[in-house]
Amino acid sequence: MKVDIVNMKGEVISQEELPDIFNVPVKQHVLHDIVKMQLAAKRANSASVKGRSDVTGSQRKLYRQKGTGQARRGNIKSPLLRGGGVIFGPTKRNYDIRIPKKVRKSGLKMALSTKIAAGKFVLIKNFELEQISTANLFKILKTLEKLNTLVVIDRHNRNLELSSRNLPFVKVLSSEGLNVYDILKHDSLIMTHPVIKQLIERLN
Repeated sequence: MKVDIVNMKGEVISQEELPDIFNVPVKQHVLHDIVKMQLAAKRANSASVKGRSDVTGSQRKLYRQKGTGQARRGNIKSPLLRGGGVIFGPTKRNYDIRIPKKVRKSGLKMALSTKIAAGKFVLIKNFELEQISTANLFKILKTLEKLNTLVVIDRHNRNLELSSRNLPFVKVLSSEGLNVYDILKHDSLIMTHPVIKQLIERLN
């Protein structure tokens, strides 16, 4: 399978032969499970209250069992008293979903294949900006007709990363951080040419 390599003006300068890992059958349930796993890993897991055993206080019985005409009161940490523990409140829990490494790798291949098959993939020779400029980056993306896009680069690119920060529909990622959720979240995918070699080594 061949794809065009373009420059920042959108002009085709050459072609690249892609291996079969960029053209695999797509299984929707695999992509769904991986996205679910990634979103679960982002959960804060911070909601927590103190139960009866966690509250600081004396364990002494407040008054004698019989003869007072009152309830058979236990200690001051009772949930029925002010400052006592909470009954059945939220506690920290583990939201992690475990998916085998082979399935995660195949899911990444499927996500890349969907963008290429849909014509929403751009392979660019290089993506170097002379200076930090959101306006210039927006103009380039408009020329490429890829405004809502994920840009994958092979190395740190300060000008590009800082220029994209004020564009909420654009995200810049290194090839090591490429993941299924970000690929599917954005409408299109722009990838610099050196990233292809890195992905082939990673996915084979």
